[in-house]
Amino acid sequence: MAIVSASILSADLCYLGRDLQRAKDGGADHIHFDVMDGLFVNNISYGLPVLSCVRRYTDMFVDAHLMIVDPIRYIQRFADAGADNITFHIEAASDPDAVIGEIRRVGKKCGIALKPGTPAEAVFPYADKVDMILVMTVEPGFGGQGFIEEMTDKIREIRTYLDAHCPDVHIQVDGGINAVTSAKVREAGADVLVAGSYLFGAADMAAAVSSMRS
Repeated sequence: MAIVSASILSADLCYLGRDLQRAKDGGADHIHFDVMDGLFVNNISYGLPVLSCVRRYTDMFVDAHLMIVDPIRYIQRFADAGADNITFHIEAASDPDAVIGEIRRVGKKCGIALKPGTPAEAVFPYADKVDMILVMTVEPGFGGQGFIEEMTDKIREIRTYLDAHCPDVHIQVDGGINAVTSAKVREAGADVLVAGSYLFGAADMAAAVSSMRS
């Protein structure tokens, strides 16, 4: 069964505790925590103080998605703030092996992400060293964008490689995921589905979560 990760980029920060509880009660498996620095992507989101609050409030698995330059600088701090998984962008790291090593050193699960324009094979040298590969299905930096259909081919290419070399590695997708697109990416081989506006904008989050799995 697919893992559903609720992106609090679309939550109401004035009522973040309420929305974290909505995600848990609605059956989401993970909380997706997007970090943007205004450099790697044009937008700026929240950071370590908010993550610390999230960690104190919820016992859900927290997946920190670092859309920041030179991510190795902050691995220890995001681990200390409560992230269970730390995902960094291959495009933002001069030495991906070093970043992976630092995430392992602090005892966290590790993900590596690639933007829509980055070819699938860029992550193949690191696939057996991580727990998850994140395929961005929109350009990173802003919530509420439309799903890029061509990314299903990239997901299939990565899934074929993983099945042959490291089948236990997950494929996560993030961007424009809803009931319709979740079916497409699951068919292509993704098994961790991130959604923000689709979940937090739903009148019935439990039904929205269920629709992503069916």
